[in-house]
Amino acid sequence: MITWQHMAERLGASLQPTWLLAPVVQSLRGYWHFHDCRYEKSSRTCSQPDHISECPLPRHDLRNGHLNQLAYCLFLFIRDVADGDLVGWIDRQLKAANDPPGPDRLARMRANLIRPLREVYGISDKVLTMALSSILLGAPKSMNLWTEVGGSMIAIDTLVHNFLHRSGILHRFKADHSYGAACYRPDGCAEIIRAVAKHIDARQFNPAFPQSFPRFVQHAIWRYCSQSGLDVCNGNRIDDEKRCRNANCRARLMCDRRVLRKPIIF
Repeated sequence: MITWQHMAERLGASLQPTWLLAPVVQSLRGYWHFHDCRYEKSSRTCSQPDHISECPLPRHDLRNGHLNQLAYCLFLFIRDVADGDLVGWIDRQLKAANDPPGPDRLARMRANLIRPLREVYGISDKVLTMALSSILLGAPKSMNLWTEVGGSMIAIDTLVHNFLHRSGILHRFKADHSYGAACYRPDGCAEIIRAVAKHIDARQFNPAFPQSFPRFVQHAIWRYCSQSGLDVCNGNRIDDEKRCRNANCRARLMCDRRVLRKPIIF
């Protein structure tokens, strides 16, 4: 367990006076100084092992060293880039990208949040999108930009990507690609779901929803596939090297039942 207070206390104590700091702790002076840490919990080492005993970062007993680095890097981002006010920073980033109006307005606002945070150590686009979407959608109705952008954010995991592949949707859009960063690129999974969401009125499911609700469409696909959801379209139910044989699938009539992985021939 690590909290903001823990890091603030340890960094605050370690930074006075700065001329006494070991080189490894100097990297914790600010967000733009934090790089090349390479702390590993299992081996109890880092990029400067001679100074590890003087560094506050390894003193937190997290699951692995990557989480320690992520926590401190995120702390420094909020402290230095967001001036200690993440809510205010999000609001400013959204408002700065809101004008001029146009079809790329939401994309600009999403990028204005995700692009800077992508530089925080260990945070992927998927994690960023999931976390930011939850934060933005939970904002009061008066913060309309937050809910609008949150509803447009899409988190692509392997279940969603594999569904789009098996069903033939990626192939029909000429967007075949491997799971990963390409899912968020132009013509990738996220863009396809946004295009599909424009043709689905989400208000038929909940009057409080916006008409176009890409996050809802993505979550519906995930629930259809997830073992904790409807548990229909996933690797436990379908042999990845063969076409799906589920005759009772609700999407069967519109599904191409493409093979996810080519069989390995010895």
